[in-house]
Amino acid sequence: MTKKVLLLANNDVGLYNFRRELLEQLIEQGYEVYISLPYGDKVEPLKRLGCIYINTPIQRRGTNPFTDLKLMINYYRMIRKVRPKIVLTYTIKPNLYGSIVCLLSRTPYINNITGLGSGFSGKKLVTKLLIFMYKVALKKSTMVFFQNKADMDFMLHHRMISGKYSLIPGSGVNLNQFQYAAYPPEGKWIFTFIGRIMKEKGIEEFLSAARAIKQKYNNTQFNIIGSIEPTQAFYRELIAQYEAKNYVKYHGFQKDVIKFIVESHCIIQPSHHEGMSNILLESAAVGRALIASDIPGCREAIDDNGYVFSVGDVNDLIRKIEDFIHLPYEKKVAMGKMSRQKVEREFDRQIVINKYLQEINEVLQNRKAMTDSLI
Repeated sequence: MTKKVLLLANNDVGLYNFRRELLEQLIEQGYEVYISLPYGDKVEPLKRLGCIYINTPIQRRGTNPFTDLKLMINYYRMIRKVRPKIVLTYTIKPNLYGSIVCLLSRTPYINNITGLGSGFSGKKLVTKLLIFMYKVALKKSTMVFFQNKADMDFMLHHRMISGKYSLIPGSGVNLNQFQYAAYPPEGKWIFTFIGRIMKEKGIEEFLSAARAIKQKYNNTQFNIIGSIEPTQAFYRELIAQYEAKNYVKYHGFQKDVIKFIVESHCIIQPSHHEGMSNILLESAAVGRALIASDIPGCREAIDDNGYVFSVGDVNDLIRKIEDFIHLPYEKKVAMGKMSRQKVEREFDRQIVINKYLQEINEVLQNRKAMTDSLI
């Protein structure tokens, strides 16, 4: 029996950065791994791992029903051609439309809820529609993995899950790739934002806090790293204005963020919603203090290794930054060490991989047993 696994995702960077080790171990175990996603810079490295690539255009934030219908048709044709033994889906549209196609074609599938997205915090009609769609899509799911408890509780409360589900520690962290680094020396305190430049990621709160802190504390630096969301291009001019006044330093999109994390004393994640913040986990693995919104997907990464602030509350963020600045240097260093210890204890990526491999192997064994019983 050819062991074919199909992964449906919406971008190459996320798949490569957060699922690469799972793909490697599946291939090592003799699985034929197909990946379906739009083309990007990380597709060729994924192909070199041994993955079979299927180009699948997806409008991540588009709401055009005809475009989404076309995506479903593409998924249907793809599954009929590949005939995978199991399908793994990540992010909202693959979870919804990929799952519906798997349901119709009677193909086993595993979902990963990487975050509920902004649709559930908007109009009531949109929320009701999404709840209905998820109920249909996840009805026959082999397993639904959740990256934070709040998302899991929300879906259970609205009866969107009817089968097996499990909580996993986000995407986990590759502890060999993100190694502990000595804490930067005291002097100029460096705070860094890493993520897409968009309102939902809290860029406005970060900018406002940077301005207030820089006006009061000259021995600070605020870095911004990430690409500007095309639909919110107006942030380019705003950031340029802040940079001209020396409130922030904008470094654009960076393929390797580790060096920026290493140089920072504290990573700030002011998101409005997250599945599980990979940036916080990676920064914690390097041994850095954290300041983040008190929301699901962020608060799980922080105990005594940083601060949480009320989401969207600039004044609270400013207070937490000041609290950090006033800490003795030794306590800042201790925070960084506690970050690393927490990640080692709770967020090792191998924990996630083992859960996937266990579930995939169990599904295929059950299917083989059913086939053998019919012979």
